[in-house]
Amino acid sequence: MKGFLRNLGWPAVCGLLIALLIIQQFPQWLGLPAHSSYQMAPALTLPSSSGVVSYSDAVNKAAPAVANIFTTKQIPSRNNGPFGNPTLRDYADSLPAPSRRQSSLGSAVILRSDGYLLTNNHVVADADEILIALRDGREAIAELIGTDPETDLAVLKIDLPDLPTATISTDEQQSTGDVVMAIGNPFGLGQTVTMGIISATGRNQLGLNTYEDFIQTDAAINQGNSGGALIDARGRLIGINTAIFSQSGGSQGIGFAIPAPLAMNVMEEIIERGRVIRGWLGVEVQPLTSDLAESFGLIKTEGIVVSGLYRNGPAWTAGLRPGDVILRIDDAAIVSGRHAMNQVARAEPGSQVELEVLRNGEAMRFTAEVGVRPTFGS
Repeated sequence: MKGFLRNLGWPAVCGLLIALLIIQQFPQWLGLPAHSSYQMAPALTLPSSSGVVSYSDAVNKAAPAVANIFTTKQIPSRNNGPFGNPTLRDYADSLPAPSRRQSSLGSAVILRSDGYLLTNNHVVADADEILIALRDGREAIAELIGTDPETDLAVLKIDLPDLPTATISTDEQQSTGDVVMAIGNPFGLGQTVTMGIISATGRNQLGLNTYEDFIQTDAAINQGNSGGALIDARGRLIGINTAIFSQSGGSQGIGFAIPAPLAMNVMEEIIERGRVIRGWLGVEVQPLTSDLAESFGLIKTEGIVVSGLYRNGPAWTAGLRPGDVILRIDDAAIVSGRHAMNQVARAEPGSQVELEVLRNGEAMRFTAEVGVRPTFGS
């Protein structure tokens, strides 16, 4: 009996396997749907190289307009005598002091096809020679057109044909959470792209520049990235990478870029006038704290306190005095001293502004003629 069952075992197994194969390959023979639960799943199709999977299109659009900067300057060396021998010091002091060359790295963005580039002032400050290296391998010595230390920007010019240019974003305001990429030359490695998001906008009072309105990003920015491009996901320029906050010297996810509209305005002013012309009233101010507001009989802390004036400056001539509280400029409420300074800086020199002032509890109005901000002082 056992032998009989054993002889039937293999034919039964083979028959079952054949039945399963027929069901899988030819379900319609048995009246089953053509696509049964036994059908193999289709192969996974990956999205194309665009959108959230890849930003190569954006990088390819912007990267050719980002150049590497190599600067050199002559540094005099201290002469303490040959080999430091004090017996030869008198002789050595009569010789010309030797000098050495110091090199630095940075980045720049080509913004006009006629050869104008924008970078940071600290990248090219005191440089004897500025070499621009393009992504396509071409190189050129750049001419320094002008600088604006108060925004840490500088304008360069090179003479090369068929220059690629960056596309400027037309969006008036960037948003926190937007994807951005930083393009530059970190540590001299060559053009490098890093990605992150906008962490914040309108950052100021950082003590980096006189005029601050930074875009903050966590895209990695390192030494050599200064002056490079911060672009959006469409490859449009939204800022010039400028600085990082770091306790180690390397990127810690807190970088700052100058917004493209501000940078473009500075560049056009330098090209047209040789420097940036800003409005100026000649006042030094301090914040209106809650204690000061209470002492002045104010409920709100909107306004700024005049702590000093340039003698015979615009505000002095208009009649302002130390201790006055400026509440409004041209009927616009004063949020902070930096806000007021930026508002005055945008005013055309020679134009007039109306100042609403509180003096000894009495509201007063003054008319001041905007002057030209000096290149030094506050």
